[in-house]
Amino acid sequence: MSVDIKICGLSTRDTVDAAVGAGASHVGFVFFPPSPRNVAADRALALGRGLPAHVTRVGVFVDPDDALLDHATPGLDAIQLHGSETVERVAAIRARYRRPVWRAVGVATRDDIRAAIVAGRGADRLLFDAKAPRGAPLPGGNGLRFDWRLLDGVEMRAWGLSGGLDATTVGNAIAVARPPLVDVSSGVEDAPGVKSVSKIKAFIAAARAA
Repeated sequence: MSVDIKICGLSTRDTVDAAVGAGASHVGFVFFPPSPRNVAADRALALGRGLPAHVTRVGVFVDPDDALLDHATPGLDAIQLHGSETVERVAAIRARYRRPVWRAVGVATRDDIRAAIVAGRGADRLLFDAKAPRGAPLPGGNGLRFDWRLLDGVEMRAWGLSGGLDATTVGNAIAVARPPLVDVSSGVEDAPGVKSVSKIKAFIAAARAA
């Protein structure tokens, strides 16, 4: 099947170029200071400048205020929310910035998926990620996976799968869950926040081959 591929948490020119050159459809920039993948808005703008028109630049935020969004969104094509944003907040962001809004949700059980579909009303895409452990400092990018079989029968046009993906697991994830999009961050790193060009290329090749 044809699947879109998002490489998230990029912060250097060589890794952005590797992702785009290998065929990623989306590149992600994290705007969340506690994350080792955090990038300044000006840096993300520079990295996203001049990319091919078919590559979508996604900004990842956790409960952002309007000041941060005002500063970061000029260089973005889509906004991904990874915090506790309400349905009303999602709608307000979508209306104010006139960009597609993604809603990332943590999954451990099928009930989480049903709740996510309700909570994600008004979002343009739901991104199903592994639920972060209690007390974890980051809502995502923890390298954890959930049971992809829980997504069997999910009927939505725009959604994506994240959590515990790397070059060795993405093929199975695609076969089991059949997501329209796969999203990877820690699975293409040598250390937290340190992306690997070779792992990015291997991940994209494995996803394309699935």
